[in-house]
Amino acid sequence: MARLSVAVLISGRGSNLQALIDACGDPAFPAEIRLVISNEPAAQGLARAERARIPIRVVGHKQFPDRASFDAALDRALNEAGIELVCLAGFMRMLGDAFVTRWRDRMMNIHPSLLPAFKGLKTHERVLAAGARFTGCTVHFVRPAMDDGPIIVQSAVAVLPGDDAARLAERVLAEEHKAYPLALRLVAQGRVTVREERVEISGAIAPAPTALINPSG
Repeated sequence: MARLSVAVLISGRGSNLQALIDACGDPAFPAEIRLVISNEPAAQGLARAERARIPIRVVGHKQFPDRASFDAALDRALNEAGIELVCLAGFMRMLGDAFVTRWRDRMMNIHPSLLPAFKGLKTHERVLAAGARFTGCTVHFVRPAMDDGPIIVQSAVAVLPGDDAARLAERVLAEEHKAYPLALRLVAQGRVTVREERVEISGAIAPAPTALINPSG
């Protein structure tokens, strides 16, 4: 059975990229990463891709006069590589509505909160300031609005007494590294369907350590 062709878009260190590389390193995994694109030439994640012998591209946003031309360059790179699914992994650029629409239900993102709570930046600081008892991470299909779209996988993390943003972020990141490969596996297996902006997952939900807040209906 052919493996799903995936591109990962990054801007920084690429720790979630590494989690996806590790998962796809198993020949039995139903997806393979065929391209890593960064909008930042110095992104540390590019070295991770090179070590894994994955082709890389730098599409620097500063080289383009506007978002539309940047998005068009990204789209060309993805289509030239025969990409079927895009994973955003710490990609720090907003994508235009037209690009998101072209890749509708074929582009995923991971966010360090239990969406729809705490969208945007400085997530862990805001969780602590709000006195939330739980937080976590969310893998979702991308929609034009920031950190919006049908939820595929969520993993919950308790907020502990004495937590600061760094300690909380570290525990959430550990769950991100489980949740993103799981979401990619489910999508690549063809088990994910979007109906009325909600995700339905066919079959049993497997991994015990990850709390799936959005299981199959």
